[in-house]
Amino acid sequence: MHKRLENRIALATGAARGIGAAIARAFAAEGATVFVTDLDHSDGPGLADELGERAVWLALDVREETHWERAMAEIMRRAGRLDIVVNNAGITGLENPDAGPHDPEHCTLEAWRAVHRTNLDGVFLGCRHAIRAMHTPLSPVI
Repeated sequence: MHKRLENRIALATGAARGIGAAIARAFAAEGATVFVTDLDHSDGPGLADELGERAVWLALDVREETHWERAMAEIMRRAGRLDIVVNNAGITGLENPDAGPHDPEHCTLEAWRAVHRTNLDGVFLGCRHAIRAMHTPLSPVI
């Protein structure tokens, strides 16, 4: 049976758990090699191990351009290309129970900016670096 993502190279951010982990599992089941990325060093490597040869763990803080540069270099080294990126990493700003209400009246500017760094800057950086990687010549798949 033909798998829809056979021989594709994918990167999923925020993939240590939740929706990102489900994306990584689905992509691997459909034949893709998935780079499982997250800040979560406890769950992320375990998911990559669970998925076996179809997955590679990479620590990635989507807010930091140097992390994207390192991740893309590692993907190019291992796979030679990138076909799919899923910018799944995101935060609500409510992760810290001591932060109090998260509405414009009570939210701090610092908390507001933290959400934007992850949810907006992270997606921008992901698109920027993934598009560059997708323009490289094809080479053997891992």
